[in-house]
Amino acid sequence: MHVDRPARRRARRVKALAITRFGGPEVLESVELPVPEPGDGEVTIDVAYAGANYAEVLYRRGVVDVPLPFVPGIEVSGRIRALGPGVRELQIGEPVAALAIVAGGGYAEVVRTTAMLVSRLPDGADSELMALASGIPSNTTTAFIALDHVARLRKGETVLVHAAAGGVGSQLGQVARLLGASRVTGVVGSPEKREVAQGFGYDEVIVGSVTAESSPQGGFDVILDMVGGAAREQSLESLAMGGRMVVMGNASAGEDVRLSANELWLSGKGVLGFNLAALSAAHPDAVRRALNRAVQSVLEGRVRVEISDVLPLSDAARAHERIESRASTGKLVLDVAGGH
Repeated sequence: MHVDRPARRRARRVKALAITRFGGPEVLESVELPVPEPGDGEVTIDVAYAGANYAEVLYRRGVVDVPLPFVPGIEVSGRIRALGPGVRELQIGEPVAALAIVAGGGYAEVVRTTAMLVSRLPDGADSELMALASGIPSNTTTAFIALDHVARLRKGETVLVHAAAGGVGSQLGQVARLLGASRVTGVVGSPEKREVAQGFGYDEVIVGSVTAESSPQGGFDVILDMVGGAAREQSLESLAMGGRMVVMGNASAGEDVRLSANELWLSGKGVLGFNLAALSAAHPDAVRRALNRAVQSVLEGRVRVEISDVLPLSDAARAHERIESRASTGKLVLDVAGGH
């Protein structure tokens, strides 16, 4: 893919897709915005590709309180455009993968983010690698942080992952194996997704819901739940004494599950919350380490990111529809530089 970088550098305005009102996929509108300039410790990136994520659906629906108009897009690949004061570890023009999760902005030709949430790519990165790299920063980084930093997974422990065929689920199974889990079980919603999930490091994949019969004796040591509702209640019942459930989302839009602190005390179980945006804002140094680890693991072939489709930026609404329908597997990527 060829990007006319000098032409883009001269431009004073950039094309983007913005949420101008909350609602369905149709509220994503094409806009032109001033070129962002980096502040202290920040960089701007000429965006090649942007990953499409469920988080951006939540922004669009108004579930997450963001000021309008708002340009979504939490992860990108591209080349460094400009460096803000104090940034010395990066160079203009080098290829990178980056998180833009704190302020969004990835659905645009140029995005601004803190330099601490940027990871270098090989100098000769071609369009195929750049597309792949745009699918790493959110899901793969999440997997490393959730399992290693939050759940503190130890070698030999058992792991259960809900939504195992989805973007995050496809990474959690592989990273759990990489970190030494003895048994990794996935849960999916349909038989079709079972076959998909089996290709991502799972020892077994359950269709429907986890039961006592499908749990190891004593329960799972670590459970990762992005689904919520009934799945969250089942997870608590399937958790071992000393086990940790990491709450990472509520894709089912189910009613909140009320937990009894005394019950957790008496059962010896733990519940932890993880939010990548909040952690990136509060502790970008911790996220940077996980991001670099994620990028390196994918580039070395130890973790696989499957890009299911690359769509032009103008088709972002279609990407959102596929994410919301739960019909998609793998990763959807938006071609920003070449697909307006």
